[in-house]
Amino acid sequence: MLERVESLMRQFIDDLSNEYVSELFVNLPHGKRLRAKLVLKIAGTGDDAVRLAAIIEMIHAASLLHDDVIDDAMVRRGVASLNATEGSKQAVMMGDILYSKGFEELTGFERSVASKIASAVTQLSIGEIMDVRLSKSFHADEQAYMQMIYQKTAALIEATAASAAILAGKDAHIYGVYGRNLGIAFQIVDDILDISQSSEQLGKPAMHDFEEGKSTLPYIYLFESLNESDRKRLKSLHAKKLSEEEKEWIRAMMDETGALKKAYLYAKELGDEAVSLMEGAGETSLADIVTAMIERDF
Repeated sequence: MLERVESLMRQFIDDLSNEYVSELFVNLPHGKRLRAKLVLKIAGTGDDAVRLAAIIEMIHAASLLHDDVIDDAMVRRGVASLNATEGSKQAVMMGDILYSKGFEELTGFERSVASKIASAVTQLSIGEIMDVRLSKSFHADEQAYMQMIYQKTAALIEATAASAAILAGKDAHIYGVYGRNLGIAFQIVDDILDISQSSEQLGKPAMHDFEEGKSTLPYIYLFESLNESDRKRLKSLHAKKLSEEEKEWIRAMMDETGALKKAYLYAKELGDEAVSLMEGAGETSLADIVTAMIERDF
């Protein structure tokens, strides 16, 4: 069924009758299509579900284009990002096109579905602003970090699951909680992998988050566990190009203090709650998505 989603996304873009835009879209790297999979598993494979899945994936793609420009990311999913190949201006405008077309198609849905997605995109944008603001200096504010990743990442996944449930006549609240937990856990695991995995495994530079100024949950937990001298050293490494020796020191401290494990256990706790909700609703395939996401290596 994902083939139908991909085909419809391509049709949305081809309807714009611009060869350059169509070419850019075709060359965008594809991810796991997590949001599309959620819609199809919750709402089935009817035309409305496929259409909603395509719209949400377009919106997600738009957010990634803008995110790469903000982060000066030259690589996305192992290949050159659009801002690297075409420039930041083109990447921003392509993101705007995907957002705009997504919202145009979204107007065909009933208000309860459309408003959930639209509200989530607003939250996503606020989360992006907060991410930039929090990255100006090292911080150990766990509450601010959690609020930011909810808005930037989890809100759209929450809205995806809830809106699909509305389409299917299911309990939108339960599926929304599932999506929220999945989204937050997904981001925390991403933050962990940025530290624990190699550049080759990630398809992007390892520890890029910290070099870009991001204080993610593992770094917050690490900071809380260090003595004053090591805290100063960690802060001195923030938002700078790290040498291999400095990266190894950070990894060693993560292992010694248990910071990575603590972050993983928190993500697993959220994931277990989501699994329990879906098992209770008889949605074993949705429970399996959470388990696979928590246990992934990249």
